Amino acid sequence: MTQLMTVLGIVVFFVGLLVSIAWHELGHLSTAKIFGIRVPQYMVGFGPTLWSRKKGETEYGIKAIPMGGYIRMIGMFPPGEDGKVTARSTSPFRSMIEDARSAAYEELQPGDEDRLFYTRKPWKRVIVMFAGPFMNLVLAVAIFLTTLMTFGLNTQTTSVESVSLCVIQQSEKRDDCRPTDPAAPAKAAGLKAGDKIVAFNGRRVDDWSTLQKDIRATIGPAKITVERAGERVDLTANLIENKVAKTDGNGRYVKDQYVTAGFLGFAPARGYVPQSFGQSVDHMGEMMQAGVQSLVQLPSKVPDLWNAAFNGAERKQDSPMGVVGAARVSGEIFTLDIPASHILVVFLNLLAGFNLSLFLFNMLPLLPLDGGHIAGALWESVRRNVARVFRRPDPGPFDVAKLMPVAYVVAGVFICFTLLVMVADVVNPIKIT
Repeated sequence: MTQLMTVLGIVVFFVGLLVSIAWHELGHLSTAKIFGIRVPQYMVGFGPTLWSRKKGETEYGIKAIPMGGYIRMIGMFPPGEDGKVTARSTSPFRSMIEDARSAAYEELQPGDEDRLFYTRKPWKRVIVMFAGPFMNLVLAVAIFLTTLMTFGLNTQTTSVESVSLCVIQQSEKRDDCRPTDPAAPAKAAGLKAGDKIVAFNGRRVDDWSTLQKDIRATIGPAKITVERAGERVDLTANLIENKVAKTDGNGRYVKDQYVTAGFLGFAPARGYVPQSFGQSVDHMGEMMQAGVQSLVQLPSKVPDLWNAAFNGAERKQDSPMGVVGAARVSGEIFTLDIPASHILVVFLNLLAGFNLSLFLFNMLPLLPLDGGHIAGALWESVRRNVARVFRRPDPGPFDVAKLMPVAYVVAGVFICFTLLVMVADVVNPIKIT
């Protein structure tokens, strides 16, 4: 049964991946058609075509390898300086440029002269290229808002998971009580597992962050109101000073850093706490910020990835994960011994996170990514506007094809990095903790 659920989780992930890719390409397709650009192909996946159907002037299809997708637009690059698109050169770099230019005109038909991508104004080209990543962002936001506001955020709550028997400094990193350890204030006060703390010193508390701050700010007697078996019970605890784990601004523990604060002595239970719209937006903002930071830190993660893939080193939880790793995690999610609704939430959050990563990655201003084409269109707009202000001749379209040698290098780096991540995902995968 476990193997069946694992396979089901992997299959569902790849279905979600195909939907995400198709949704991305739909953004490009729809805006290209709005601006009158001819699009001969709309394909989900790479490699051999499994199914296709032509509707109007566009062939729609699904290919064998679900690792991406594309649409083909006529005239992605302007003609060369001599007005030709099929010239050949003995220079390998020049040949790359000419090959890319020639491919952009392969399916040029009579009447297409006014339907070429490069002939559209820069702002229209920016919209066409931005529409794909934007669709991924829209999907990510829609999923996150739905899960956060409907199901909630899996976080620590004010309910009691367990009560400490004694006082132990967290810096000591031990669990067993010694005869000299004093009893924990929570234990002495009669706090029990399953209790829900609803007030602290007469002030209502609804979330763990507020309760934690109140506890840490208190040394001495404190009135604790709990819900137990449907009734409210008042307890009196004598909080003491203890060395506890330091927290960041969001209430998360900082590894190997400690502070002296008030101590009650219990572990909070985890659960899904529904978020308001504002809280959901704030949480998504934090995820966006974390995603940007992860993207910036990608080069620094290569040594750890290499060691995890080939030297048997421990795979870190914040290590980059590819499609293979995400599919494997999806399979693990479906085998978890948790309610089906929780499995759905975890899977949807995984899919939303994947779409957020697609948005951020595609916005990098590097060819052949969408961000590279956006940067080219913006640069063209700047050049033409500057020429207009200084009454200089119009410099014409910016020839993005001249950047193709750089694009091939960037693509080569991306392919090598993808292969390294895939090897690490296979031999030393990230597992659910």
